[in-house]
Amino acid sequence: MNVGYWRLRVQYLFRNKIQMFKINFISHYLHDIEIAIESILDNKLKSVLTALGIIFGTAAVISMLAIGNGAQQEILEQIKMVGVNNIVITPTTDLTEEENNSSGDTEGESKQKKKFSPGLTLDDVEAIKRIIPSVKKVAPEIIANSFVVQNGKRVPAKIVGVNNDYFQVYNVQLEKGTFFNDFQITNGIPVCVIGANISSKVFSDTDPINQYLKFGHVWLKVIGVIEKSDVNLSAADNAGVNLVNDNVFIPVQTMLLRYKNRALVNSKIVSGGSMFGGGFFFSFSGGQETTTSSNYNQLDKIIVQVEETEQLTPTTEILSRLLLRRHQEVKDYEITVPELLLKQQQRTKDIFNIVLGAIASISLIVGGIGIMNIMYATVMERIKEIGIRLALGAKKADIIAQFLSEAILISVSGGLVGVLLGVILSKLIMKFADILTIISPGSIIIAFGVSAIIGVIFGISPAKRAADRDPIESLRYE
Repeated sequence: MNVGYWRLRVQYLFRNKIQMFKINFISHYLHDIEIAIESILDNKLKSVLTALGIIFGTAAVISMLAIGNGAQQEILEQIKMVGVNNIVITPTTDLTEEENNSSGDTEGESKQKKKFSPGLTLDDVEAIKRIIPSVKKVAPEIIANSFVVQNGKRVPAKIVGVNNDYFQVYNVQLEKGTFFNDFQITNGIPVCVIGANISSKVFSDTDPINQYLKFGHVWLKVIGVIEKSDVNLSAADNAGVNLVNDNVFIPVQTMLLRYKNRALVNSKIVSGGSMFGGGFFFSFSGGQETTTSSNYNQLDKIIVQVEETEQLTPTTEILSRLLLRRHQEVKDYEITVPELLLKQQQRTKDIFNIVLGAIASISLIVGGIGIMNIMYATVMERIKEIGIRLALGAKKADIIAQFLSEAILISVSGGLVGVLLGVILSKLIMKFADILTIISPGSIIIAFGVSAIIGVIFGISPAKRAADRDPIESLRYE
């Protein structure tokens, strides 16, 4: 019983002592912080000038990181827009006229000129599907520009002949309706899937599904509406992809049967005949689409999607050899890998952003050096005050706490103002410079945390110097 009583008694006294120590410790150093605050308020102008380096440094770091985040977001949107693991095949400048019209060359050159390429055709699409095992999807694309006409409304648009693989390759989602079925694709049925902008402009007051619109000389039945894309025009142009919002998509066979098939022009050239004086003219009513023999490719583009990113390079090499053989050793095509180009662009921007962040961080360090210099000057100005406090019983820890608190308070307050300024600056950059900026919580925490740490690091040395002064010499100092 006595043992238990004394154990409880000791525990009570121990807890009481700890509680009293905490109260004394907090109140003791709280007094040092109060002195630091009074000193800052008594020297407002000097404190503000001291904090300027931290303010501008923090603002610069936040705005630079915001620009970097915006650039990264644009790259990710472009990668999403061009699709994942895609290889794009496009036709290059026509060689046929030069080969057919030249004469008087050497025997070797004349043999080279006899080579004929059919250009990019649907046969190439089928061959790629059949021969290359790493290929997941193959999407042909034929493009024409004209106007959409419906109920007296005339809207400029782009018609694109595709298959259903196109929508999967570019991750295109439907807002309503359906994509093409096998019967429509095989038989070239005049149906279409329209972009969100076409839907809102042409069918603003009615449901477009099962309605008809006229493109060129053909009436097309609307079977689907594509979900609106938020990718901006410049990003689309850079990525080499058509914006879906202003497009009218039809089956590729519908395009070949009802609008244009440049393979017919090519075969006419081979047979030695001519159409309209050696060319071939396609006209859409009210449109501007004109195609001559200078472009003999049946397709404007072939998009090949592979299973894995690691297969992009070897598949590109196989594609090049396959097409070169199919085009009679005439390299009239260009193969690009948009994702790799964008990732290279992203790496370049990441390096640029790191450089910008490093430059902005230098201003934070300069601000810290400014705090240290001002604190050294403050110590020299307040030598007598330091001597009086030491003579009245203050410990070295109290002096360190006082001057370190001043440095930390200046850097923290400067950091807070810098965060606000950085957010405002980022918004202004986006508004007036048309550069996407994204402010992340992480960038704010990093910038503010670094500003606080700088206050500690650059405040320790002046605080220690103040605490190490001899009280008697301090009292005698004039």
